Amino acid sequence: MERYIAIDNVCAWPNLTLMPDGSVTAAIFNQPCHGAWEGDVEVWGSEDQGRMWTLRGIAAPHAPATNRMNVAAGLARNGDLIVLSSGWDQRPKRGGTPPKEGLCLSPWVCRSADGGRTWTHTDAFPPVPEAGMGVPIPFGDVLQTADGSLGVSCYTGRMDDKSYSYEYNSSYFYRSRDDGKTWGEAVFIGKGNHNETAPFHLGNGKWIAAVRTLKPANIELFRSNDDGKTWAHDNDPTREAEHPGDIIRLADGRLLLTYGNRRKDEWSVCAKVSGDEGKTWSPAATLVKLIESDLGYPSTVQFADGKLCTAYYNQRNERHNRYHMATLVWDLKEFF
Repeated sequence: MERYIAIDNVCAWPNLTLMPDGSVTAAIFNQPCHGAWEGDVEVWGSEDQGRMWTLRGIAAPHAPATNRMNVAAGLARNGDLIVLSSGWDQRPKRGGTPPKEGLCLSPWVCRSADGGRTWTHTDAFPPVPEAGMGVPIPFGDVLQTADGSLGVSCYTGRMDDKSYSYEYNSSYFYRSRDDGKTWGEAVFIGKGNHNETAPFHLGNGKWIAAVRTLKPANIELFRSNDDGKTWAHDNDPTREAEHPGDIIRLADGRLLLTYGNRRKDEWSVCAKVSGDEGKTWSPAATLVKLIESDLGYPSTVQFADGKLCTAYYNQRNERHNRYHMATLVWDLKEFF
């Protein structure tokens, strides 16, 4: 196991994408806070399996008094890198205290044909189909579907008129018929008490999705057998306060689920594997033990030589006292 402070002084919530040239990109929120002030979604790149990182470009630059912070990311069928990003209005300058008021911004479709260095931006997301539920907030990976379109998950919630905060409680699956330029056809994945969702295409129109619950804040697994048109709950791979998840297909055919463990005195980034397409999962393996509960949001890729890179964020660790994106470079045989 190799352990790195990859990008310092950012809250990050990283989303990794394995690029066609073998490099890996990370779409991150570039401020050391939970979206409290202005900030952008940056894309960083690594050519050495996640050990060293350089800034490639700003996928979603914020407008004054707003931020861009929530992301989904992945590759279009033509190889372009796509980042979908929403954010919040009424954000102060760095270090300021935001008001209680504030509305979520409609997602931008950010697109790069040069590996994340230059970007175009469009506002091409319709509202969620449920009236009064606000705007979609993207999360997880942009993935190719069986019918030739692209799929992604978003979540949202009902507006509370007193606090102007969002009570996130439903997740959706969106589809793009033009290789990621515009999105629509939203259907429920988890209706009520569900938010950050990481879908994964098993192949041949069969999907699973790791869905975070509002309470008890675990991961529920949903499944679709009709290429994302309908979804049903399958099993619960994690316990209370273990969330959110990320799923990839390993070279040996198994699935890997990585997630953050925020249970008191168990703070860590963990992983499980499944050999039956997500129906059952192995006991948890602790990839890294941490000392702070503000952690997680892991994202993992596997390289051609079998090495894995898992990126996550942490408020601080035992030797580093700032928010940061960390990476683990590891071998499957170390844990499974």
